[in-house]
Amino acid sequence: MFQFALQNVLSKPVRTSLAVIGMTVAIMGMVGLFSIAEGLDQAVGNTLDRAPGFVAMQRGAPIPLFSALPKSWVEELESIPGVRAVSPECWARANVIDGQVVVSPPRLLCGSDIVRRDQIETGIYRDDIVQGRYLNQDDLNSFNCVVSLPIAEQYNKKVGDPVEVNGNELKIVGIYHTGSILLDVAIIIDDNTFRKMTRFNEETVSSFYIEKTDDISDDELIDRIQDHFRGRGPSAWQGSMLMSSPGQNPLSELVKSIDRFLKQGSKPTSPPATQPKKTPIDSSNRSHSETKVADDPMEVRLATDWAGRFEKFAEDLDIALGLLTSLGIIIAVVSVVNTMLMSVSERMSEFGILRANGWSRLDLVKLIAWESFMLGLTGGLLGCGIGWGLTLLVNASFPAKFELYASPQLLISSLLFSCLLGIISGLYPAIWAARMSPMDAIRRN
Repeated sequence: MFQFALQNVLSKPVRTSLAVIGMTVAIMGMVGLFSIAEGLDQAVGNTLDRAPGFVAMQRGAPIPLFSALPKSWVEELESIPGVRAVSPECWARANVIDGQVVVSPPRLLCGSDIVRRDQIETGIYRDDIVQGRYLNQDDLNSFNCVVSLPIAEQYNKKVGDPVEVNGNELKIVGIYHTGSILLDVAIIIDDNTFRKMTRFNEETVSSFYIEKTDDISDDELIDRIQDHFRGRGPSAWQGSMLMSSPGQNPLSELVKSIDRFLKQGSKPTSPPATQPKKTPIDSSNRSHSETKVADDPMEVRLATDWAGRFEKFAEDLDIALGLLTSLGIIIAVVSVVNTMLMSVSERMSEFGILRANGWSRLDLVKLIAWESFMLGLTGGLLGCGIGWGLTLLVNASFPAKFELYASPQLLISSLLFSCLLGIISGLYPAIWAARMSPMDAIRRN
């Protein structure tokens, strides 16, 4: 049966090739699109796994770049029982590097409190130095910096070279490489130098990285920190409010808001108070827990918590990619069905002779199913191979912009799906041919 089906497929090379090409394009698109989601998932997972501590940001801020918290809170955080070390960080965009305007991929300036950073056990950038050294106390108030390997390669820099950032000349003393496109975007300098370069508000920081002692649980420490600062400091970041503004362009308003935010130097919206403010509670609309969350100026989370947020985004992304892939799949199904219908209609008298010689309807269905399975298998193998090769080519061509990943699970599932799709596409032609009587089939041609 298999050899008979193979001969039938090879007897019409042009028509078979068209069906295989349609299936190949569909599976190649499936592998390519879903490799985007898997690459993003892998990049975020690798990034979050490297940060075992807590990150404290302004509530509602999507990333530290948009967060602003009082700098004076670092001493209060250090005094909370269960906190082992605190490292404040300041973030800003590096808009111009060596006279070139930076658009994509983004480059960020990170102002690091060197003294406090040395107290942190796990330093993401510090532990990934590949050339030179990390910043130490000799670099206080200096223009020495540490840059990522992609930045060094992009601007042809090495340790000891100068690099001009936003009109200020820095000296590279170290180069780090984490392998994550989300982390390899930073130029790290001393906090005081950072504030001079960016005119960052002297009273604020972007975020706090916190490490705990071993004698306290994660949830207990988070509760202590949020209870300590409840009702104080800046209100929640309101960037999401732009999407609900009637009659306005959300993207335009977002750009304007970010521009105003950066020009204001990331100043907190309200100064810290010595006593928590009493907030009236409407018992008919708000619960006690909702009131606590609304009064928390800081969002303190573990890396695993941020991973949970990303999983929701990844699910939505998979839906969008699935919708895009479905268009190619529909084209592939139509192509295979058309090929099998034409093949069956041309060989109807042959099927009639086979039926007259003792073949059953099931035998005919099996024969046509084998033929369509071969089309699906061939298209799947080519689609998976080409799609996987393209992900490697894109990663090699744009290492700083893309991190695509076609996992073995994705390739195997795509191949199985292609085979199943081929069989399903051949069912209608097979049933149509099997229902015809032997004499009608012979007289048809």
